[in-house]
Amino acid sequence: MRRPTAPLPAQGAVRRKQRTTPSRITAVTVAGVVLGLVLGGCGTRPASVTDAAGGAKYTLSDSTEKPTQEIDNFTWAMYAEPFSLDYAYAFDYPDNTVLANVCESLFRWNADLSTSPGLATGVENPDPLTWIYTIRQGVKFHDGSEMTADDVVASLSRHIDPEVGSFWASSYQNVESIEKTGDYEVTVTTTRPDYVFNNSLVGAPGVVESAATLEEAGKDYGNSKAGVNCTGPFQFDQWEAGESITLKRFDDYWDPDLKAKSKQVTFTMLPDATSRINAFQTGEIDGGFAIPSNAIDILKASKDAGSLYFGNDTSVQSMVFTNLAGTFQDVRVRKALMMAINREALIKAAEQGYAKSTDALTTRSVWKDVPAGTADEAFDGLLSTPYDLEEAKKLVKEAGAEGSKFVFATASLNAAFDITARAIASAAKEIGLEPEIQTMSNDKYTTLFSDPEARKNVDLLVTSWYLSSTEPLEMYSVLRTGDFSNYGGWSNAEFDDLVNSAYSVQDPEARGKLTGRAAKLASEEVVWGPLYETVTSMWLGKRITGADPSINYMYYPWAAQIGGR
Repeated sequence: MRRPTAPLPAQGAVRRKQRTTPSRITAVTVAGVVLGLVLGGCGTRPASVTDAAGGAKYTLSDSTEKPTQEIDNFTWAMYAEPFSLDYAYAFDYPDNTVLANVCESLFRWNADLSTSPGLATGVENPDPLTWIYTIRQGVKFHDGSEMTADDVVASLSRHIDPEVGSFWASSYQNVESIEKTGDYEVTVTTTRPDYVFNNSLVGAPGVVESAATLEEAGKDYGNSKAGVNCTGPFQFDQWEAGESITLKRFDDYWDPDLKAKSKQVTFTMLPDATSRINAFQTGEIDGGFAIPSNAIDILKASKDAGSLYFGNDTSVQSMVFTNLAGTFQDVRVRKALMMAINREALIKAAEQGYAKSTDALTTRSVWKDVPAGTADEAFDGLLSTPYDLEEAKKLVKEAGAEGSKFVFATASLNAAFDITARAIASAAKEIGLEPEIQTMSNDKYTTLFSDPEARKNVDLLVTSWYLSSTEPLEMYSVLRTGDFSNYGGWSNAEFDDLVNSAYSVQDPEARGKLTGRAAKLASEEVVWGPLYETVTSMWLGKRITGADPSINYMYYPWAAQIGGR
C-alpha cells in the first residue's frame, strides 16, 4: 500500500506507497464479513461496474463542469500530512497532491494520461544516448526571478547526487551527465539507450526549482520552514505542522490557461475518515481525493452537499512476498495463496464494488502508447489464479508446506486494508498455512518499503502500487535483481535481460512486446500477487467545480482549475 507518511530519505530509494485513508471498523465485524465471503465463495461477479440491480456502480469522468467565477479560497481534505515538499522525496499521495500545484515538471501529465509540453517546449533525441531539451522562456519563479537552463540542470542533478538520496534515483540510473548547452537548452547524456527516462519527466524526476533557492535553503529545502520556490500557479504560503498547508495564487504564472481561479487553497489534515466525510457533508471542507470506499455510497446520497466523481487510475492492490527463502520459497505456495482468495468477494467487502479484479501488476491505462494487439497479448499471457480452495490445498500439500508459518505485516490504515488483511490471513489458514499477524503502527508499516532491516522478519505485506507514467516497464523494472523495490530479492536472469533490453528499444510496440514477456515471467513466478485495480475518486462540494478526476492530479496543477459554480 501507499505509505501514510513518508519514511526518512534512503539513498536510491524508489518505491510506491500506501493509499491510506484511515478509518476503523471493529475487528469482530470485519472478521465475520470476511470469513463468510472468503470461505463461503461467491458465484457471481461483484458490483465492480454494475450494482445488484444491474445499474451502473460508477462511471469514469474525463472532467467536471467548468467554473463560472473566481473565488477567494477553497479547502481540500488530506488524509495525512506530507512528509516533505522537496520533489526528491515527494513519493506519496499527500506530498504530490500539494506539490503538483506549486512545482512543475518539464512535461505535463494530462487527465487522459497523455503527455504535453510543460517547462520544456520540446525534446530532441538525435542519437540513442542524447536527449536535448528546449526550456520554456519567460517563466518566473515565485520570487520573481526568471527560470533558465541553469535551474533545470541544478534541479535534475539532485537525483544523481548521493548526498541527496533522491527517492527517484532509479529514473536516472542510466544518466551520465546533465549539462547546459544553451541559455535555454539542457542536454542529458546516458551511458546506454534509455527510452523510459524521458517518460519519467512528467513527474517528480522532471521538476524544476530555482538553483539559488536550492543552494540557500540547503537541508531545510521543502520543509515547513523553508517551503519551496517553483513556477506553478500557486506559491507556498504557510505550513502549520499537523494542521494545514496554505497556498496563494501566483499572479505572474506563465500559462494564462491555467491561471488559478481561486486566490488561495488550504489543505487541511484530517486523518480520521469519519471526520473527513462529515466535513464534506457539512461543507466545512470543499473537496478531496481518495474517498474511503466504505463512505462512497454515503456521499452519493448527499447530493445537496456536492458530487462524487471517478476517473483514470494506475493503481493495483497487490500482495508482496518479501521473503522468498521461507514459507513462500516454493512458487506453488505463492500460487496457492492467490487461489485461496476469493477476489470477487473481497472487492465487494473491501472496496464496496469500486474496483475490479485483475491478474496484472499494471492497469491497462498505462499501456495506452502500446498498440492494442500487443497490450492484449501481454495481458492474455498472464497466469490466472481463479478462486479454487481444493486446488490451493493440493498445491500446499505437494510443496510440503502444510503447517508452515509466516509473518504477515499489517496496519489499521483503513477499512479496505483491514478487510483485505483479514481475508488473506483467513485464506492462508484455510489451505493449511499458519500466518502470524504482526500489526504495526502506520509509521512503522511505511518503513517496510524503505528499510531492508525493517523487513527482515516479515514474509508478506500488501501494497497499492501506482505508476507515475504511461510506461508499463516502470512496474517491471523494480523487480530486477538488486533493485531497491524488489522487496523479496527475487532474481531471474531471463527477466532481467528482457527488462534491460526493453529500456534500449525506441519503438513502443517492440518495447511493449519485451515488457509483456517480462510480465509473463513475473506472473508465472507469482513474485507479487495482484488482487484488484482501484479507481481515482474525488469529491467536490456544491460551491466549487473544475478539477479533473484523474490520477494525474499527482503531477498536474489541478487546483488551478477550481473555481466557483
